[in-house]
Amino acid sequence: MNTKIFKAYDIRGIYPDELDKKAAYAIGRAIAQYLSAKNVVVGRDVRPSSPELFTELCRGITEGGSNVLDLGLATTPLVYFASHESGIEGSVSLTASHNPPNWNGMKITKSDAVPVGVNSGLKDIEAIATKGEFKRLPMRGMVIPTAMIDRYVKRIGSFWALKDKKYKIVVDAANAMGTLELPIYDIAANNVSVVKIYCDLEHAFECHEANPLKTETLDELRKKVVEEHADLGVAYDGDADRVGFVDETGAIVPMDLITAILSAPVLIKYPKAVILYDLRSSMSVKEEIEKNGGTAKECMVGHANIKKQMREETAALAGELSGHYYFRENSYAEAATLAVVFVMDRMAETGKKLSELVAEVKKYYHSGEINSTVTDVPAIMEKLKEKYKDGELSELDGIKVSYPDPTGGTLWWFNVRSSNTEPLLRLNLEAKTKEMMEEKKKELLALITQP
Repeated sequence: MNTKIFKAYDIRGIYPDELDKKAAYAIGRAIAQYLSAKNVVVGRDVRPSSPELFTELCRGITEGGSNVLDLGLATTPLVYFASHESGIEGSVSLTASHNPPNWNGMKITKSDAVPVGVNSGLKDIEAIATKGEFKRLPMRGMVIPTAMIDRYVKRIGSFWALKDKKYKIVVDAANAMGTLELPIYDIAANNVSVVKIYCDLEHAFECHEANPLKTETLDELRKKVVEEHADLGVAYDGDADRVGFVDETGAIVPMDLITAILSAPVLIKYPKAVILYDLRSSMSVKEEIEKNGGTAKECMVGHANIKKQMREETAALAGELSGHYYFRENSYAEAATLAVVFVMDRMAETGKKLSELVAEVKKYYHSGEINSTVTDVPAIMEKLKEKYKDGELSELDGIKVSYPDPTGGTLWWFNVRSSNTEPLLRLNLEAKTKEMMEEKKKELLALITQP
């Protein structure tokens, strides 16, 4: 088995060169053995390799003594929703998310959507699967078709609160799993008119990459929003656990600022609740959470880290710069369409356009994430710590250095983190003025990339 398929937070590789049916079977046996589960819920995406890998994954799980509750084609948020059900001890979403269609993978959880990552069981599953010495069991499990989509749609759709407001939106599912989220919009059909682009599973992935973090994938959505005089545009990634937004002018909304906007409706429901924001987010996210009466807390990047802290803090919401939005309502896991619902509820509550809500929270100048290939990650990190030792240092995730503004708040900050899989450093920075942001970006990139 090619062990490179085991990543920090999931399993992912090119089919069949890296992830094939033999690996899927072994991983299925390992999942059943590690979880000691009676029932494991499994959903899959629409990639060409998914039927074969699903069959072998299920064979492994059932020969390992666990039942497979088969959701069929399913978004990752639906799998997380299902994992909350009584008697389900684990889940697998068979997907490679935004990766090209020749990839596939698995996102694994324990019960109640608790993630299995490199520090929480994935290494154990890797060891069991690669060793291949599985326990002999007197009985095998069964594959049981299980329908939960209607309950999921009803649950997420129960949060629509649009009053008498009418909206037109454009949804781009990238011919991937976001297509299965469309029935949630049907619940609000009296208020929401949906224009669909690339919402066809019969031509799976036959369009742009299913990754709203890459802004070029939003070009057609932006154009369509303007053509249709729509109120906003929504773009899903491949397994629909991330979502990107375009406002009514066709402008792309920074994903961290959506967290700031979401804080208001969430805090109406959960007054004074904790809301997490990843440490790459704009300073305005923290400010907006606190303005709305919440407790803002910084968190590490990565869904396993965020979900763990959410449970510890009993947080109501967490937002990540990559477009992951996590809700208490979905077992502290992603619910991309719930983010859309709450954004539109906020528009209805305030009577404001999305661009107006964004303008209220877009106060500073953010660089976006910049990746640099380097030869010696530790040496560069130490160099940065020495250079900026006069700032306020945090090592929560990589290094983050902040400089206070004498007039109040933070003048500028930067965060540098290393990649889990490549010799890359990821830089994010923000400042109160555009000139300072550009100056500091140039300065930091020179330090990071110089020999």
